[in-house]
Amino acid sequence: MNVQTRAKTGPALRVDEKSSDLDNLKINLIESETPVPGPGQVLVEIIAAGVNPSDVKAALGHMPHATWPRTPGRDFGGIVREGPAHLVGTEVWGGGGELGITQNGSHAKWMVLPQAAVRAKPESMSFEEAGSIGVPFITAFEGLREAGGVQPWETVLVCGANGKVGQAAIQLATLAGARVFGAVHRPVGYLGHANAEVEMFDSSSQDVAALVRDRTGGSGVDIVFNVVGSPFFDIANKSMAKGARQIFISTFDRAVDFDIFTFFRGRHKYIGIDSLGLDSTYCARIFDKLKPSFESGRLRPFPIKPAAIYGLQDAAIAYASVLRSTSDRVILRP
Repeated sequence: MNVQTRAKTGPALRVDEKSSDLDNLKINLIESETPVPGPGQVLVEIIAAGVNPSDVKAALGHMPHATWPRTPGRDFGGIVREGPAHLVGTEVWGGGGELGITQNGSHAKWMVLPQAAVRAKPESMSFEEAGSIGVPFITAFEGLREAGGVQPWETVLVCGANGKVGQAAIQLATLAGARVFGAVHRPVGYLGHANAEVEMFDSSSQDVAALVRDRTGGSGVDIVFNVVGSPFFDIANKSMAKGARQIFISTFDRAVDFDIFTFFRGRHKYIGIDSLGLDSTYCARIFDKLKPSFESGRLRPFPIKPAAIYGLQDAAIAYASVLRSTSDRVILRP
């Protein structure tokens, strides 16, 4: 193992107990001893880390399997500082469902990871961009993979299209050559990158299912990527073609009205994706699949605005902004 001289401590966020609400987030900034990597592990200096809704929900106590106390954070861009000689100095990116949930995560100066969980980031990508990729693209990639992939002749409806997972799903679906529609609950255009035109619908003022049927010659779409769950459940079901698949990653209401007859007569498939169940080593293999398309520019990282980059001392503000529906990708820089 190649061990370099390192600081004895480094700043880290620490959550010791559940927070009651967004206005009273109990997130402490501490000086933590630098962790020592064991066999098969590396020490990563975190340069930038995304803040995801799941990070905030875990701080609020909404993840029953989360451990206390812990350092939050699931995504990262950083530099390997200790480990095998061939990895030391490598600029890396990654993410994982266990990070910041069942073990200390990336909202800190230092993080220990398995060697198998780190991958060299694209050279053209900044650390902030690299730290923003994780959960959104991992979730979108895994959802579409579980749905059997996207074919160039297929049509896709993304409900919650302007959320970060929605944008990632649109990038991946248009990259595959599919025709893509987006649905949101307000009159606004698509905010993200796409490899082809995306037609947007406003569910607050339009009959989205009727418009989808009209645009598809009455058949409906082959895939619905339902990012928000229950608010779009009825619309999504009415938009599905025979044999269509619907992907769920989240919801507001657990109980929804479900028409079993329409489900089996439509030969529909429902697919649930929980990115918390995908560990950092598994996610590294997803990054292997994504990296060539980021390097070629066919996939693009989220734009990072300076105003959406926070120091650890302002973590509570950063966290609250994520659940208050900012359109920006929020980043912490230790």
